[in-house]
Order: sequence, then structure tokens, then C-alpha cells
Amino acid sequence: MSVADQIIDKRVLDDLYHRYNCRDCLHPDPLEFVYNYDDQSDREIVALIASSLAYGRVEQILKSVSFVLDAMSKPSEFLAGSDAESLRAEFGSFKHRFTTGDELVSFLLGIRGAIETHGSLKECFVAGYASDDPDTYHALCNFVDSISGHNDFRNSLLPSPRRGSACKRLNLFLKWMVRQDNVDPGGWPEIDKSKLIIPLDTHMYRIGVALGMTERKSADLRTAKEITDGFRAIEPADPAKYDFALTRLGMAFGTDVADHLNGEL
Repeated sequence: MSVADQIIDKRVLDDLYHRYNCRDCLHPDPLEFVYNYDDQSDREIVALIASSLAYGRVEQILKSVSFVLDAMSKPSEFLAGSDAESLRAEFGSFKHRFTTGDELVSFLLGIRGAIETHGSLKECFVAGYASDDPDTYHALCNFVDSISGHNDFRNSLLPSPRRGSACKRLNLFLKWMVRQDNVDPGGWPEIDKSKLIIPLDTHMYRIGVALGMTERKSADLRTAKEITDGFRAIEPADPAKYDFALTRLGMAFGTDVADHLNGEL
């Protein structure tokens, strides 16, 4: 089944989008935390924390994100007034699957440093973004470098795109910040949403294979780009448009989501 075969069935994806891409369908999702904050500088920090912890069981994700954010009444002010010692005292005992308290502290210090240097996470990302780039890969590499301090950084919360990781959680963060609709809050209009890379998880990988968008056997960055190109052929201006709806379909049908979607198409 080729991508070209699927273009004529765009109406099926649009139907899924209108059915599932709504705030009523948001729970349970770490994106919910972002809507608890009105200030854009706080939203960016919350979005990066929530998306970076978005792996594992959703109940544990929400619990871990709550633990971190409960210590921050206003995240931008909290980080600005924190140092390594105070963050270790607050989060040293933190554990989320294989993410340790030390990793969380290093991650938060990196966020604080990027904000001190650039003024905000948005400006940090924009500093590495070029409008003629084919996608957000290079800007994301620079963004990770800025937060990691340009070191050979190994942290479960901040994977390096340069090592070939699909960087699902970082691309999820970008989708939240760049797109704006009933689900994605937006706030970064400087970034062209047509350049987003799909947040590639197991469900999206199965869907991409079922739709003939990739034949690759690993869900890595190259695969994420191939599947993104498939959706870009269907929706050139907004290839990540269907991500949330398809994720919700995946929650409904589990490992059978690809077969279910393939049957509809």
C-alpha cells in the first residue's frame, strides 16, 4: 500500500481528527498540565517537563509530572531562584522508571541555563531555527545542545537527535508548542508547523507501516522522518495534524490500531 494510495482517503483521517482532536478527549494526557498555566514562559517549562516524562504507564507519568510541578507554584520564577543545591534537596529522591533525581536536577539546571542565555525556551529554539531547513532536526539539535551545555550529554530526559533517536518526547513538546488547535496550545508561531517531525511511538510506528509509509524495522529518527513524509504527502502544511487523534485511536484499539485503521482505509 503506497502513500499515494492513501491520499485519496484523507477524508478518513480528517474524520478521525474531528472525532478525537478535542479537549474532551485530552484526559489522561500530560498535556493537561500545560493548560494549568496562563503565562507562556511557564507553559514552555511545564510542556518540556511533562513531555520529557511522557514514557511508561500514563498513571505513573501523571504522578511524576505532578510531583515535579507541585514544587513550583510559578515554574519560571522557581527555576530562576534555584541552584543545584536547592534542586537536589527538592528532587534528589525523584524516580520515574529509569529517570533518576540526579538526571531531573541536571535537566532543570539545563533549562534554567538556556533561559538565562536566551530569555526563554522559545528564543532558545528559535536561535537554532532556519526557515529554509526541511524540518526541525537541526534546530532540535541546537536546542538540546543549549540545554545540555554542549557536552556529550546522556540523560534519559534529553535524548540526542544526533545519535539517531526518534526523540518522540522532544518532538511531542515541539508539536504542543508549534501547533495550535483544540488540543495543542501553541505559542511558537515563529516555527512553521509544516516542518514538525511526527512524535514516533509504537502505535504511530505500526500505523506508518500499515499505511505503507515505511518499511523500516526500527522506530528511529530515519523512520520518524519517513512516516512524517507520508503524512506530509497527505497534509503538506501540517504533517503532525493527526498525531493526537491517532494516539487516541491507539488507546481505544491497542495493538490492533494499525489493523483497524487499515481496514477503515
